[in-house]
This record gives sequence, C-alpha cells and structure tokens, in this order.
Amino acid sequence: MLGIYIHVPFCLRKCPYCAFYSISYSESLKDSYVSAIARNIRKYSELALPCDTVYFGGGTPSLLTPQDIHTIMEAISQSFNLSPTSEVTMEANPSSVTPESLFGYYRAGVNRLSFGVQSLNDNELQALGRLHDSKTALKAVDMARGVGFENISCDLMIGTPYQTIDSLLESCWQLVNLGIPHISSYMLKIEDGTPYDCSEIRESVADDDTVCDMYLALCDELRTTGYERYEISNFAKSGLRSRHNMKYWTGEDYLGFGPSAHSLFQGKRFYTPNDLQAFMTSESQPEQIEDSHPDQLEEYIMLSLRLSDGLSLERVSSLGGNAQAMIEKSKPYADAGFLTILENRITLTDKGALVSNSIIFELYSAATGE
Repeated sequence: MLGIYIHVPFCLRKCPYCAFYSISYSESLKDSYVSAIARNIRKYSELALPCDTVYFGGGTPSLLTPQDIHTIMEAISQSFNLSPTSEVTMEANPSSVTPESLFGYYRAGVNRLSFGVQSLNDNELQALGRLHDSKTALKAVDMARGVGFENISCDLMIGTPYQTIDSLLESCWQLVNLGIPHISSYMLKIEDGTPYDCSEIRESVADDDTVCDMYLALCDELRTTGYERYEISNFAKSGLRSRHNMKYWTGEDYLGFGPSAHSLFQGKRFYTPNDLQAFMTSESQPEQIEDSHPDQLEEYIMLSLRLSDGLSLERVSSLGGNAQAMIEKSKPYADAGFLTILENRITLTDKGALVSNSIIFELYSAATGE
C-alpha cells in the first residue's frame, strides 16, 4: 500500500549541522501551510488510493498543534483509503512537547513518535546546538508513554563534536534501559554551507577510523540487547521496524506533500521544490520530475543492500542482471568479512555497511557488465 510523507518546514532554531529545508516558525505561515497541505492531499480523493503509513517529518513537526495534525489527518482519511491499522509517525523535538500536546497528537491519530534525542550527554547536546538537554529528552519520552504512546523511536548521532565511544554507548544504554523499541543512529556529515562547515568543528569531531569504531560498537551493543540492525542506520525490537521507511527501501510507492518532499508514484520519482511561498500560493504544489524512468535493477541493488534482509539473486536475474557475475564479485568481499552469501541472498555485515556505497557500485557494475 501507499505511504504518505508530510514535510513540515518549520524550526524554532535551525541546528548548525542541518541541511534539510526549514525556515523560522511563525503562526501565520504555519496556518497557511496547513491549509495548503490539506488542499493538495484532497486532489487525490478521486483515486481513493489505499494507504497504510503516514509520516510527519521536518523541520520540527511538533511545532504543529494537535488541531493542525487533526486537520491534515482528516484530509488524508477523506481522500485516501486509510487502513485502520496504519502506522502514523510524527517526528518531535523533546523541547517542544507537553503532556497536553502529546495527548492531542495521540487523539488526532499519531501512534508512533520519533524523538530527535541525538545524545543524552549535555555537553554534546550543547555543541550540537540543540534546544533540549538530557533531562528534557528523558522527560519527553516519559510524558509520551504517560498519554499512551508505546511505539517510540529515538535518534542518536555518531561522530559529533567531543563525542567518545564511551559517551555514545552511555547514551545508547540509557535508551535501551528505557525500553525504547526503535533507535536510529546516523553519522554526522558536515554539509557545505552550514555553520558546522568550519575548521573549529572539523577539529573537534572524531576521525573516520574512530567514527567507524563507534558505529561497530553501537551495532554490537544493540544486537546483544535484543535489537536487529534491519537497515544501515536503523535498529528495532522484533516486529517494530519503521513500516513507512521500509517503503523507501523496498521500492514501494509513496507520496510527499510540502516543500522539499519527494515522491515515488506510478513509476516516477518527483519532488516539490524548497519554496514554501510557492507551495502555499499554488493551487497544486509545484512538482519537478527527478526520474521519469528509474532503473529498477539499479534501485533494487542500491536499496536492498541497505537492509539486513539483503539482496535476492533471483530478483536480480528477473530484472535482467547477471547474478552469477555478482556472486563472483562478492566472494572477495565475503572473504574479507564485508558481506555474506547465503541461500541465494547477499547481505552486508556491520563492517560492510560502513563501505556500502563502494560495494553497491561494484556489485551493480558486475550485474550490468559496466
């Protein structure tokens, strides 16, 4: 079934490492934005498409009020055939939620929260420019559980200024001890043009080898405490993978609404430009084609190898790829511990995940003879 992504482009203060599209929050802009989201969603009402995931990302979706979320969810339920067992995720900043707002989101249909915790070390949070401290993050999780949320995800960042392996694992242990069922962990990337793009920050972060050690230590710790690394940067207890994000990695259709939102629908990849004013003033959101005929073999290899489920050689063959050539190319990587070849599948190990782009390129080249 279809997934729906809503990009909420507002932040109280933009984090210095962030390159995602967002602007400063104002209530008047927010109200116009919500109306435009609902208007664009309703343009699909005649299709009555089945849908089973909704994801509010950003930006800071928790700057929307519960009534705003209700308005958008009402437009979705009236325009799509929304499954009664749908997963509805909302990203939230720990500093921007209260028991009242969380209860309102829950009543509006949100049943999964993704908190941008990033770290539970106050020095690291301060260096990241976050608006919350560790106490606020832990309190946010407690408040969410108090109003009925059980499916909660928390983000952790790897390789941030002044972080060590010990401090990363300490943050991890606190989340594990809280019983958080899903943890996403992303390596810091210093993006061009952000405030982090400076010598002071580059000198304060760990070198590449240490960051790799941090990632491997985190993988080991989470695996021993009952989590599966089901995707390169995502870990979950059994049965609690992000259903929405799995659509991205398995090539299912999804529709994105809002400025900078991307879509894969009816065989085409397209996106809405990073322009809130154009989005709000247009009768239909502007859309630009990213790829009108995606290479199915390339996408399958690239996306499936991100998952612990791995790549099916039978599927590669059905898409016109040379599976035997892929096996031959994979053998040296398997011998070096970067991947496994088992029961007609190729999967990356934790070590292989660290160099996934290189391996994916090599295997795709083998499959296509390029």
